[in-house]
Amino acid sequence: MAFTPPTDGFRVVEIKPGEPLHIAFWGVLSSADVTLGEDSRRGVQVALEDRDYKYKGHDILLTSEDGQCLPAGGSVVGAKLAADPTLVGLIGSSCSDETVGGIKAISDAGLTTISPSNTRPALTDPARGPEFAGYLRTAHSDAFQGKAVAEFATSVLKVTTAATIHDGSSYAQALQQVFVDNFTALGGTITIQESVTKDQPDMKSVLTRVAATKPQFLYYPIFIASGGLITRQAPEVAGLAGVVLMGSDGMFSPDFIKAAGTAAKGMYLSSPDFSKFQAGYAAFLEKYKKGLTVVLSAFHAHAYDATNILFAALDKVVVEGPDGTLYVPLKALRDAIYATKDFPGVTGTLSCNASGDCGAPLIAVYQITERETVELKWPPEKPVWP
Repeated sequence: MAFTPPTDGFRVVEIKPGEPLHIAFWGVLSSADVTLGEDSRRGVQVALEDRDYKYKGHDILLTSEDGQCLPAGGSVVGAKLAADPTLVGLIGSSCSDETVGGIKAISDAGLTTISPSNTRPALTDPARGPEFAGYLRTAHSDAFQGKAVAEFATSVLKVTTAATIHDGSSYAQALQQVFVDNFTALGGTITIQESVTKDQPDMKSVLTRVAATKPQFLYYPIFIASGGLITRQAPEVAGLAGVVLMGSDGMFSPDFIKAAGTAAKGMYLSSPDFSKFQAGYAAFLEKYKKGLTVVLSAFHAHAYDATNILFAALDKVVVEGPDGTLYVPLKALRDAIYATKDFPGVTGTLSCNASGDCGAPLIAVYQITERETVELKWPPEKPVWP
């Protein structure tokens, strides 16, 4: 019987004998936030190394695009990826802003991307628009992270007043607001909600306004450069002595410690709870660390899981022709990714819902100590909560 190549509601990518199966990573690969993207890309690389960069007799080609952690960068990268007829799937982006800028082009091209580190709640809201049809994530939603920070502040630190600072990014604006909503629901009072810009060198005017409201707790879930500046400059502002400082996973990097210096000692960061990951995480981490001196950031294991989910879906839909040509039906691939159920990831047992959430929302709080700020060891060893 003659072989008939498959058809698809979007299109079918043909990979002829001798040609590679092409996937791409997109995220922040430059600027002060480079470790966020490099961390996730390393997780993708480990997943491909496990396969010897081979799939059904074809090499696997991994290319990378820098979205710069900005909507404009994501827009440029999204358009470039959408125009590449050889791509079968994507891992990324790193920052929620990149996805906001680039996801429509990617979805419209019939491609599907799985983000290991986007946490903005709106990206997987059931009411999200059709431009997000090609978007899923293995990262948690900040609906969980903001709630966890509020619970930690009230139940462990016993603070009743708090201030927030965001940097205008969709990630930070949304996360600090989730914290605010949950903190006030728990009986706390928000004294002020402030903002800075990512390129703002002097934080003292903002910190002075914050100090004037006399909060017990200052939450600034922003990125590495601005977070470092706020942390360094806060002790120099009258009225902030004794105020508890806290950030989140956008600052969970050794580069933040370099930016903040010893002023970071004693502050807190929320992040995925590595202590709750599955038994396979330790073996993965050994492979991740080859060629690296430290863990770069928080979402390497989520990237590893995202890559393996992509290949598990490929296994379900790829058709191999008699001459070795691979046929990848892109709509069938997207449907198979969304149908992921009880996937044995290193971050947990993962199932994807209809709006793209696949991750296990395991959040912990870590405290920065002398071990990190003076001995320069990273990451923190154990969470202090829960």
